[in-house]
Amino acid sequence: MIATAARREIVVGIDPARDWHLPLAWASDEAHRRGIGLRLVVAVPPPHRTRQVDDAPRMAALRLAGSEALAAGHEWARERHLGLDVATDLIEGFPVPAIGRLSRQARMLVLGSRHLSRTAEFFSAGSTVVPVVAQAHCPVAVVGNPEHIMQESPYLVVGIDGSESSKAALALAFEEADLRGAALRAIAVWQPPVFLLHDEEVALQAQRRMLSEATAGWSQKYPDVVLSHEIPIGHPVEELAEAAEHALAVVVGRRGRGGYSGMRLGSVVHGLLHRAFCPVITVPAG
Repeated sequence: MIATAARREIVVGIDPARDWHLPLAWASDEAHRRGIGLRLVVAVPPPHRTRQVDDAPRMAALRLAGSEALAAGHEWARERHLGLDVATDLIEGFPVPAIGRLSRQARMLVLGSRHLSRTAEFFSAGSTVVPVVAQAHCPVAVVGNPEHIMQESPYLVVGIDGSESSKAALALAFEEADLRGAALRAIAVWQPPVFLLHDEEVALQAQRRMLSEATAGWSQKYPDVVLSHEIPIGHPVEELAEAAEHALAVVVGRRGRGGYSGMRLGSVVHGLLHRAFCPVITVPAG
């Protein structure tokens, strides 16, 4: 894997058939904050290989729509942040593997989301979010709603469970909070097992110890980020989504690599992609 420091672009997937302004705005702001380049990508699926159907007109229409969306997005992003380095790519290939390959060099991928139900998502030919998140080699931001602007101080939420991927998520969450001048709520949800072998307070103490150990040292590196520890009791998806209701984003780690369909994506990540109404940033283990 390429070192994070060497990744110099934010890559945003553009779907010409849907409104791309929200994910592009988020990606443009992220690239501007970091002082790095932005790459807009449209993937055009390959033609149908049949003898009965001439697919050339459909392919020409897809390429034209993709080119027009890229040109409009390029102009829109440059107007949003003057001087932003913006590049465009029209790629021939299925969206999931095409965008997934770009994750090897990208600092972050940004995708839009329609908040499909799990059933609708499974049967949607245009659904790329889950499989891309499952396979990506870099963090992926899924933007289904605008960042919340509240009168209270801005904050991000990061889910911590002691895994290597959650440690990677914590590193990115601190970086994002520092860039945005936001507070950070580190949350370790405790879900009581069906059969509790130890006293509940013992289990909660173990969660507190894990959370303290995971966050140790980060406040020294990012002294301007106000950090809080929280250990709610309940289901991780519901608790994280509730905590992030007014957050700028919720950041979670992603363990392992899912298959092409993305059906092996972790249940917490998968749940948040459907449940959270703020941008969800997933981070693979280093």
